[in-house]
Amino acid sequence: MSAEHKNISVDLKRRKILTGVTGVVGAVGATFAAVPFVSSWQPSEKAKAAGAPVDVDISKMQPGQMVTVAWRGKPVWVVRRTPEMLARLPESDGQLRDPASEQSLQPVYCQNPSRAVNDEYLVVVGICTHLGCAPLYRPAIGSPDVGEDWQGGFFCPCHGSRFDMAGRVFQSVPAPTNLEIPPYFYKTAMLIRVGEDPQNEGAA
Repeated sequence: MSAEHKNISVDLKRRKILTGVTGVVGAVGATFAAVPFVSSWQPSEKAKAAGAPVDVDISKMQPGQMVTVAWRGKPVWVVRRTPEMLARLPESDGQLRDPASEQSLQPVYCQNPSRAVNDEYLVVVGICTHLGCAPLYRPAIGSPDVGEDWQGGFFCPCHGSRFDMAGRVFQSVPAPTNLEIPPYFYKTAMLIRVGEDPQNEGAA
C-alpha cells in the first residue's frame, strides 16, 4: 500500500472518531440544555405559594375539632361543627355587625347563615380582619378568657375582636368585617379542595 493511501485511510479513521465524539458531546450538551427548559414546565414553589389549591382530608375529624392548612401563605381553618354549635348561630344575629355577610368576603355559595357549603364544616381564613392577627379557637361556652356570655367561636387576644362559629364578627370590636371564606369545594364527601371554585374542578 502506498504512503498516500495509508494517509487517506488514517484520515478517514480520524474523521469517524471525531464525528462520533462530536455527536456524543452534542447529545450530552442537548440533554443538559434541556433540563432548565423541562424544569420550567413544573410549577415553582413560589407559584404554589401564590395560589395552588390544597386538599384537606376530613374523614377523621371529630365533632368540635379544628384543623389548619396553609393556602397562599395564610392559615385556613376547617372546623367540624356540632349540631349544638349550629343551633346557636341564629341566637347571635342581633349582636353581629354583618349577620347576613353582605359586607364580607366569601364565595356566593357560602353567603348563607352557616357560611358553608356543608353546614357541618366551616372553612375559613384564620386571620383577623382588623390588623391581621391570629385569633384563637374558643369553642367552649363561657370560655374564661372571653367571658361568661361567650357562646363559642374565635377570639383575637391582640385587640379583643370576637367572631362566632360562622366567623361572623360581633359589634363593638375593632375588626370591621367577618372572617374571610376562601373558595373551596368537596372533591369527595370527605375531601375538601381549598383554593378552587366548584366550576373550576379539574382545572388545576
